[in-house]
Amino acid sequence: MKPIIGEIVIAAPIEAVFDFVADETNEPLYNPRMVQVEKLTPGPVGLGTRYAAVMKGRRRTRVTIECTGFNRPRSLKSHSRTSGLDITGGLTFAPQGNHCRLRWVWRLEPHGPLRLLGPLVRAVGNRREQATWMALKEYLELRQPAGQV
Repeated sequence: MKPIIGEIVIAAPIEAVFDFVADETNEPLYNPRMVQVEKLTPGPVGLGTRYAAVMKGRRRTRVTIECTGFNRPRSLKSHSRTSGLDITGGLTFAPQGNHCRLRWVWRLEPHGPLRLLGPLVRAVGNRREQATWMALKEYLELRQPAGQV
């Protein structure tokens, strides 16, 4: 299956965007589909940090998320797992003046019955990723004082 790829420019410094996104406990602030998230590992966010999250949709879905790559403030990699889908990939952060260009690449691996719906899963995933990162952009640009996250 083709990966989900996209990018967006956020009017905030690269370090601020990276730090905010790296901490998955912030995601419910901008992603209305994520209704709960708990950090499972002690210490600062970094390589190996794990989370348990709950996503809403037709039914609530439990997700485990593990940080598999952490290079502040340039890249984050992760592996997310639900009962029907594995998502592997990451985010890259690049300065664009005093803004941040955020790019995502996710590989979806459906299991069980979802395997038969691969193209649909990808289309829905692509749409949801665009919406999630647009909501992050709006959250960071509109709800925070200029230049602060």
